[in-house]
Amino acid sequence: MKEMEAALIFDARDVVGESLVWDDHRGRLVWVDIIGRRIHGLDPSTGDHESWPTPDLVTSIGLRRDGGAIVGLRKEVALWDFDGAFRTIATIEPDRPATRLNEGAVAPDGSFWVGTMANNIGPDDTPVAIARDEGRLYRIGPDGEVTSLSEDRFGITNTMVWATDGRFITADTTKNALYSYAWDKSASRLGKPRPFFVDFGRGLPDGSCLDAEGYVWNCRVVGGSCLARIALDGRLDRIAELPCSWPTSCAFGGENLDTLFVTSARFTMSSDHLEANPQEGGLFALRPDVQGAPANRFG
Repeated sequence: MKEMEAALIFDARDVVGESLVWDDHRGRLVWVDIIGRRIHGLDPSTGDHESWPTPDLVTSIGLRRDGGAIVGLRKEVALWDFDGAFRTIATIEPDRPATRLNEGAVAPDGSFWVGTMANNIGPDDTPVAIARDEGRLYRIGPDGEVTSLSEDRFGITNTMVWATDGRFITADTTKNALYSYAWDKSASRLGKPRPFFVDFGRGLPDGSCLDAEGYVWNCRVVGGSCLARIALDGRLDRIAELPCSWPTSCAFGGENLDTLFVTSARFTMSSDHLEANPQEGGLFALRPDVQGAPANRFG
């Protein structure tokens, strides 16, 4: 299968770029910079770029059916219309001040799923060690109702994709593992986790997306410098090399959904490394000869 080389298309210099999604209504990419406290919008065909500041850490973003966005902040999930105020519809774990939101994505049923984790960002935005598995998974319905999805605990919640066979696939970055779950829609609960793709030797798992053939594309953060394409039986299909150390999230976009875009991070990197590798934290693109699928929308 032909595969084009990945290239830097936007020098975002994100501290932690995350939660990339293709807005097919506007023909642009949308993503967040968690520690940079900003949301990006980029038309990759023209280079037109917008950036909106956020009042606190911004951890994830999804699209709404009415054209707006749903946004994960430090503890709140809010509605936002690409301008103006964030309108909180849910607060996650208000009784657990030492945790924060991390991954978030819109599910096929129009709900928004989020994961939490022990806060790893200090008051001065420097790294804080994670001492315990504090992460949990939640579903936020269109009415703002919050449902706990599982009793499982995670170090760092990452990856939220709904496979074509009905399974939910998620990752714990600290365990170097992706897991699959059966999803009981009637009970709004996940079944028992099953190992899906574990102990891969390059980096650790961060965000993922699905292609039109049902394969999972997983970003390998913490020095992985690649995407792993994984079949639904957990078999490694191929690797796409990337010119960044910490790829964080990915999404198919463009007019035909045939370009794979990737965000990255520069969190914890030394000034010497960044001087030698200024593309860290940028947005990259490659053409893997496979298409994606339109993003789910909340509501």
